[in-house]
Amino acid sequence: MKTYRELLVARSGHGTSLRELDPGFSPIGCDKAASVEEVERDGLRLRRQQYLLYAGHARSLLICLQGLDAAGKDGTIGHVFTALNPQGARVHAFKVPSTLEADHDFLWRVHQQVPAKGEIVIFNRSHYESVLVDRVHHVVPSDVVNERYDLINAFEETLALSGTVVLKFYLHMSEAEQLRRFKRRLEDPSRQWKISESDYTERALFPQYLEAYEELLFRTNTKHAPWFVIPADRKWFRNLAVCKIVVESLEQLKMKLPKATVDIKDIERRYHAAHRAEKRGNGA
Repeated sequence: MKTYRELLVARSGHGTSLRELDPGFSPIGCDKAASVEEVERDGLRLRRQQYLLYAGHARSLLICLQGLDAAGKDGTIGHVFTALNPQGARVHAFKVPSTLEADHDFLWRVHQQVPAKGEIVIFNRSHYESVLVDRVHHVVPSDVVNERYDLINAFEETLALSGTVVLKFYLHMSEAEQLRRFKRRLEDPSRQWKISESDYTERALFPQYLEAYEELLFRTNTKHAPWFVIPADRKWFRNLAVCKIVVESLEQLKMKLPKATVDIKDIERRYHAAHRAEKRGNGA
């Protein structure tokens, strides 16, 4: 039986046709109720792996979440990564570049946010916006976009060589499901704050964004920084798939707790001496 990593990793060596991939896919026998419970159980596995990562202070994890508007980036973060200890994890959302950021190369702001050793960082959108939005809206010439694929690959290889595990998730949602989610935002006052002027202008470019995603999957799916195409029409399966892949990837590292850096026998003697002194002081 294939692992989720094997099942959903983007194909290498040739292009991925997103139109041929079912955004509503889930494996036979996989249902919502069982999946929700499984994500909760796997949260404990994830927490354990984070503890080993933090204690070892030798590796780090970078998770990139990409997808069109309403694909579920926020929802994935909320459902999958709540098990993490905030002390060793953080989320960074990449917005439209500020004036300062735009005055530097496109990776300048990204490099400042990558995880330190022992840390897990989740990018809500990422450096891939520079080969998505900039391509679709013709912000920069096509030859500049083409150069950026190679620069991104080199950047991610540098991270990998430095001990960072890079996992990239494209949340694959259908146009019909996007419209349903936009409808729910309109009808639910608690979600209306998410509505933006760009929702429908960007939706009109849905086919162009799919083409852009197909190109980046082809150009930047590497062994050291793989892409996973996550069917995202069913939120419960999206959460399960991302959780499984992250846990599987960390467990493959076979991390162990580091050895103590102090003389444990000496510390034990000090403890027992302090304990005896405390008892005498209390008149025990």
